This record gives sequence, structure tokens and C-alpha cells, in this order.
Amino acid sequence: MKRYLKRHIYLPQDHGSWVFILSPLLIGAFAGRTFRAATAYLFVAAMCAFLIRQPITVAFKIWSGRRAAAELPVAQFWIMFYGAIAFAALVGLVFAGYGYILYLAVPGAPVFAWHLWLVSKRAERRQINVEVVATGVLALSAPAAYWVGVQDYNPTGWRLWLFAWLQSSASIVYAYLRLAQREMKRDKAEAMTPADWRKLGFRALLYTSFNVVLTIGAGAFGLIPFGTFAPFLLQWLETVWGVSRPAVGWNPIRIGVRQLIVSTLWTVLFILVWR
Repeated sequence: MKRYLKRHIYLPQDHGSWVFILSPLLIGAFAGRTFRAATAYLFVAAMCAFLIRQPITVAFKIWSGRRAAAELPVAQFWIMFYGAIAFAALVGLVFAGYGYILYLAVPGAPVFAWHLWLVSKRAERRQINVEVVATGVLALSAPAAYWVGVQDYNPTGWRLWLFAWLQSSASIVYAYLRLAQREMKRDKAEAMTPADWRKLGFRALLYTSFNVVLTIGAGAFGLIPFGTFAPFLLQWLETVWGVSRPAVGWNPIRIGVRQLIVSTLWTVLFILVWR
């Protein structure tokens, strides 16, 4: 059994990605207010779907000649393991009367196929646009959890999906900004002016500023709880801070931990103001 316990095969190596599945699941579940057996089925199915992408990716790397063929049985074991558990959880959802939620998995197929195609071309790293789209797929777990909680299809679920996606998209863009700052040569960084740093961080500032303006406007018109802008304001303040204080020479772990803290605070704050 020990030969199958290889973390790089059964667990995602991009550790910061966990928040992109857990955050929308928790948002949807708390917005739905009621936790049911079907909620557990959904959590298990969503987590297995999230986890299975790692052994599948490893298998594609093996088939592409990028990894040793000896790892293929291990990857196949974990694909079957996660797949079996996900299937059982989905059966539970269907028998509980939530079969329509399975349609939310449809957009994930082409996005994951896109990722695997990039893997086959050795071009999957630093694909910011792919990651932004992929988090949109993961954010679909928010309406799924919400609909299970309220026991009905409700358009509010799509609002939860939108805001979960907006947050994760801004988080990814900001993470790439911090990594770009980190990798900048010391002499080049010293030659940068505040205007240069703002230009480098333009996309991150654009995303977070748009989110704040959108939620303030939607709240003012009574479309969403007015306080919804608060967690997005937190994210905007973090981005402004990061643009003005470049992460030149930072350890990647330091960047990741700070991102995780901000995303966790955003999730908790969003749950509180939405309720």
C-alpha cells in the first residue's frame, strides 16, 4: 500500500487552489442556511472532482513522456478511488432529488480538457486565463450548495456563483502580480517608480475595483445585501497595499500564506454579511 501513498499524485501540488473549491462550497451552504444529508453528498462529490484532476494530470504527463511509466498504476488507483467515491455521492444526490445539480458539472469538461491539452504540450504553467476560467467552474459549487440548502432552484444561487468567481478571479490575478514582483531583479526593481508599479498592477487593481463598484451599486439598488461590498473592499485594500509594497525577493510561501489569510477572511466576511 505504501507505493500508492505518493502525495504528488493524490493531492494537488498548487496548494493555494484549495480555497477556490472550499470557499464557494461554504458560501453556498451557509447562504442556504440548512445542512442536509444531500449537503454532505455534494461536499464529497465536489471535493473528489477537485482531487481527481491531480492523478488524471499525472497520467497525461506519463502518456506524454514527461513522467516515469512506473507511476501510472498509482495514478490509475487514485483515479478509480476518487471516481468511485464521487459516483456514490452523486447517486446520493440524485436519490435525494437533486439530480439537476449534475448539469453544473458540464462546463467543467471542456475546461479540464483544455488544461489536459496544455499538459500534453508542456504549456500548463502560468496560464492565468485558464486558471480564471477554471475558478469559474469551481465557483459553481456555490449555487449547488445553496440549492440543496433551500431545497429548490433559486436564481439567487447564480448571484453567489458570480461573486465567488469575481473574488477568485481577482485573487488569481493578484497572486500573479505578487509573483511577478517577487521575480523582478533587484536593480530593475530599484529603478521602478510608483507609476511603474501601478502600471504593473493595473489588471489586479482593475479587477478588485470593479468588484467593489459592482457590489456597492447592486447593494444600493437592493439586489443584494448592502454589506456585500465589505469583503470585496478588504480584497481591494490588500491589492492597493500589494501594489505600493512590491514583493521583491519574497519567499513564495510568504505570498501564498498571505493570500490564504485574505481569502479566508473574505469568505468569512461574505458569509456574515450575506446572512
